[in-house]
Amino acid sequence: MSAGMSERPTLRTIAAEAGVSIATVSYVLSGHARGQTISDATAERVRGVATRLGYRRNDAARAIRTGKSDLVLLSLNVLADPWSQAVAATVSARVTPLGKTALIVADGDWRTVLSNRTPDVIFIDHVGPELVVIAELEAFAAQGVQIVVFSEVLEPRGFDVVRSGAEPRCHLAVEHLLEKHTRIGALTSENHRPTRFAAYQRSMAAAGLEVRDDDVAVFERHPEDAYRAAMSLLTKADRPTALYCTTDFAAIAAVRAAHRLRLDVPGDVAVIGVGNTPDGEHLDPPLSTVGPVGFNETLAGIIASRLTDREGAPGKVFDFPWQLIVRESTGGGR
Repeated sequence: MSAGMSERPTLRTIAAEAGVSIATVSYVLSGHARGQTISDATAERVRGVATRLGYRRNDAARAIRTGKSDLVLLSLNVLADPWSQAVAATVSARVTPLGKTALIVADGDWRTVLSNRTPDVIFIDHVGPELVVIAELEAFAAQGVQIVVFSEVLEPRGFDVVRSGAEPRCHLAVEHLLEKHTRIGALTSENHRPTRFAAYQRSMAAAGLEVRDDDVAVFERHPEDAYRAAMSLLTKADRPTALYCTTDFAAIAAVRAAHRLRLDVPGDVAVIGVGNTPDGEHLDPPLSTVGPVGFNETLAGIIASRLTDREGAPGKVFDFPWQLIVRESTGGGR
């Protein structure tokens, strides 16, 4: 029996065409056939019939029936940031074998997405401390959405909170540069001025050094603007001999700007970042930084645990203390 051109093929249609039970079709098309006594030949036949008939799984109906969408959403503010890319790649690799699909929500627009669909888990990499934001997160969590939030200030209220302890440890990066340098510039964004940039100001003041306005460049959220900001500092006749960058992607941009200007790193200018992203480790020269070790893998494990243990009460704090990681961009690790 073949489905008519105007009919939407169903599991029953495919089962009849392939000569198997509806349960077999369901197992094969859900990706769980390996856990059943279904031969490869049968599974291939079912998939072939489904493709020929133009079958598309009704995810909305499935979500209503099972309470699961098989989606893991990643709300990431800056997609060009190597940190965001590493998070997406690691989480995707972890949840795909579980039959889940990791999708990126661009520009942090998690409210709109959660208003229209219910993922199995959503990770949000940045939220503000405003009460209205907390209330929104609590409301979505009350509806059964498993939420993991990256925040230094929020307390868990029906959702999990991941903390890095970044700001209290950023002074280690500046103090490391102060071991060999007295003229230290900074690349920062407006978002980081009250926190990571403040650590630079305090560390310089503690060393009795002035923070010169012309040694500070502010960039927007994107690597291209960080590159422009780095060029503005490194093309000065009296440029700093070291740069403290409030993100790894800004530090990577600074190293590339130095290469463009034929400056040696760290001989002419030492560079250190914040975040410990994989791209920094594989840079030439490898980037010194402050950050957590194994963060992405552990975060992926937290998300996977929320997929497999949905009955467990959410609302935990996962703390990832940061440490100084010295590599060749500041003269270490050779």
